[in-house]
Amino acid sequence: MEKEIVFVTHNIGKIKSAEKYFKNLKFTTFNYELDEPRSDDIKEIATAKVKEAYEIVKRPCIALDTDFRIEELNGFPRAFVNFSLDTIGINGILKLMEGKENRKCAFNECLAYHDGENIHYFYGKHPGNLSEKMQGVDREEKWSDLWYIFKPKGFDKTLAEMNKEERENRQKADGSVQAMQEFAKWYENQK
Repeated sequence: MEKEIVFVTHNIGKIKSAEKYFKNLKFTTFNYELDEPRSDDIKEIATAKVKEAYEIVKRPCIALDTDFRIEELNGFPRAFVNFSLDTIGINGILKLMEGKENRKCAFNECLAYHDGENIHYFYGKHPGNLSEKMQGVDREEKWSDLWYIFKPKGFDKTLAEMNKEERENRQKADGSVQAMQEFAKWYENQK
């Protein structure tokens, strides 16, 4: 009998992303905002979140944490993305980058899967560059306002400007790795 995986999150964009990769998995979502420890380590945060999630749902579950690093700003805002967006916002980040030539940045992901006994980790990385201004439209798959200023490596469009097909096909061009996709592949091989 196939086990059901529960994705505990309040982020609708992350759920939409999971649906794309978990087509062959039996999964449900549980809308809940998990506590995040004050840490700069996404593995530590994902671990704390998945342990809390497991205590709530008492079934195999996943939790995902993402950081965002801007090379020119020594990796700022790192795992403090939400705090940064709540305080200085997208315009504040763009202001910090005014006149800067090095616009390299990356999203990094850690997905933690708790099966009730062990925790397994899956990592993702999405290299890119910051745009000079906010660009694009709101998308239901958007899981961060950073989509308006993040241009995947090798592209001259932000994620918010790309259509669904462009976003799905960019992995081949920019070397991205999706933590959810890595997990889905691993999980399917566990059956």
